[in-house]
Amino acid sequence: MKYVKHLSLALAMLIHFVSFGQLKTITGQVVDDQETLLPGAYIAVKGTKKQITSDLDGKFSMSVNIGSTLSVSYIGYQTKEVVVGKANHYHIQLNAEAKVLDEVVITHGYRLVTKKTSVSATSVVVNGKIVENRPNTNVIQTLQGQIAGAPINVMEEKNKSDWKSKNINPQPDEEYGALIENVFESPRANPLSTFSIDVDNASYTNIRRMINSGQKVPKDAVRIEEMINFFKYNYAQPSREHPFAIHTEYSACPWNTNSKLLRIALQGKTLESDLLPPSNLVFLIDVSGSMGAANKLPLVIQSLKALTSQLRENDRIAIVVYAGAAGLVLPSTAGNQKDKIIPALDNLSAGGSTAGGAGIELAYKVAQENFIKGGNNRVVLATDGDFNVGYNSSSDLGQLIEEKRKTGVFLTCLGYGMGNYKDTTLETLANKGNGNYAYIDTLQEANRFLVKEFKGTMFAIAKDVKIQIEFNPSLVKAYRLIGYENRKLRPEDFKNDAIDAGELGSGHTVTAFYEIIPTGVESNLFVATDDLKYTPKVATNAQLNSELATVKFRYKKPDGDRSTEMTRVIQNIEIGAHNASPDFRFAAAVAWFGLYLRDSKLIQNKSVTDIENLANTAIGQDKEGYRYELIRLVNTFHHN
Repeated sequence: MKYVKHLSLALAMLIHFVSFGQLKTITGQVVDDQETLLPGAYIAVKGTKKQITSDLDGKFSMSVNIGSTLSVSYIGYQTKEVVVGKANHYHIQLNAEAKVLDEVVITHGYRLVTKKTSVSATSVVVNGKIVENRPNTNVIQTLQGQIAGAPINVMEEKNKSDWKSKNINPQPDEEYGALIENVFESPRANPLSTFSIDVDNASYTNIRRMINSGQKVPKDAVRIEEMINFFKYNYAQPSREHPFAIHTEYSACPWNTNSKLLRIALQGKTLESDLLPPSNLVFLIDVSGSMGAANKLPLVIQSLKALTSQLRENDRIAIVVYAGAAGLVLPSTAGNQKDKIIPALDNLSAGGSTAGGAGIELAYKVAQENFIKGGNNRVVLATDGDFNVGYNSSSDLGQLIEEKRKTGVFLTCLGYGMGNYKDTTLETLANKGNGNYAYIDTLQEANRFLVKEFKGTMFAIAKDVKIQIEFNPSLVKAYRLIGYENRKLRPEDFKNDAIDAGELGSGHTVTAFYEIIPTGVESNLFVATDDLKYTPKVATNAQLNSELATVKFRYKKPDGDRSTEMTRVIQNIEIGAHNASPDFRFAAAVAWFGLYLRDSKLIQNKSVTDIENLANTAIGQDKEGYRYELIRLVNTFHHN
């Protein structure tokens, strides 16, 4: 018996010895002491160069030898070591540090440790020389002067509240610009309706985030045109020399029985991939303390990695970051050198205040220094929009961007996070900067916007695109534009080439609806005034009386300064509600849902069930499931 016991022990030791060092695949998940997911945590195998990061759910998978030690770290938390044994899955919990450096760690020889503006002074080390007790403003100026110079160190250690305070705030303190809903207008008193196109879709993904998390949707967060233009429609490609085709459709209005809907749509020309011009991109990344949450900087890094996957050898990429000051992380680098670009992104972490203006200045400077004539020159800004150092109002930042767009550099704004999200600022920057704007709520959305729609997102085929429509008062009693409230222009702005308007990307679609009350139809939504004494009457001839409206478009080439004008006459031909195209019906359902979310006083039918039913009749070929997703959102909202 004693012999058997010793033999069993020896056998167990032999099995342990044989298994030690054996390669196996393990999985795991990294969380904090409150079980909050920690995406972007570093998992390194001690004694080797092997290192990975956890995904957006804090999960990871790797091949590792039994007996190896994993070193797991995350900014603001104590590093933890885990020895790999027989288990195949490891649930790793990190404890928050009581004190952490308020810092940004970046590559290419830079280490930037930033500070809050409440601290009056700091020590600065530049090229090995210590400059002591400099105010924060001088620190920023010193850093701005080091764009292409030697490594910079701004050193400060400061007490910081528990990092868990950076997690998502369920009670949002978010900012949205006030929108005043468009009202009905008489074509006799106001014969022209003029607006800039809008290809942004940030409002839809932001609303999706709110509904999915059970939050109330602020009505000013609802920009109906951005909801409509999130979706793709089956419009025919242009066949002539212009960069976009024009499509119109006229049918019944689902929310007001006495009204009609006129759809005006543009389909941008889709550029072939091998014909795309080279890109000069500058990633401008907010790495301030407010970006520490899981759905902010970690998601930014994953998003920009996805975008990087689309870059070619003839493309260029630079990375600029800003917190308490701005710094250059990666000088302009060939797009195929992903072994330099990806580590530069991986090494970013968050902390400090937010000197967004300094970051914008630096990013545009780098873009101009590497400008590609005839190419796609663009700054890609990733932030929650919370600027609190230097330029910190939407108007100030808007004026700065207006000046920068004269350089020929376009702007893409990517919004992240919740709680302190500043939608107003990002929309202003995109509008002023020859740019577009998206809200990234998931990695799936990042892949949609930055990978699947890369050409439309990054390559403009026309800029300053304006639409002006004149309605025939003999057929139209009143009209109103659905959405586009902050895109409306004065009639005289249409021909003024100095007035900025929206940009159209490769393959982009733009859809706008006008609700129309036909002449002779009674409606309590509009009270007509008496005819004006001096207003000319519409000529009474058959040709004019068959025309519902005339619509004009103006656009510039991406590198042009003079506009080209197009004109289209819209005939008074109504399609029955059941015969309207699936694209018309689905876009109308989206607009209807937006009007409902805004609690519009100008819709009679407020049945969410009817909205859902209309959308269900117009699914069409929904290969990626986005139309079904809209229906699920309507249903979720209805039952919450």
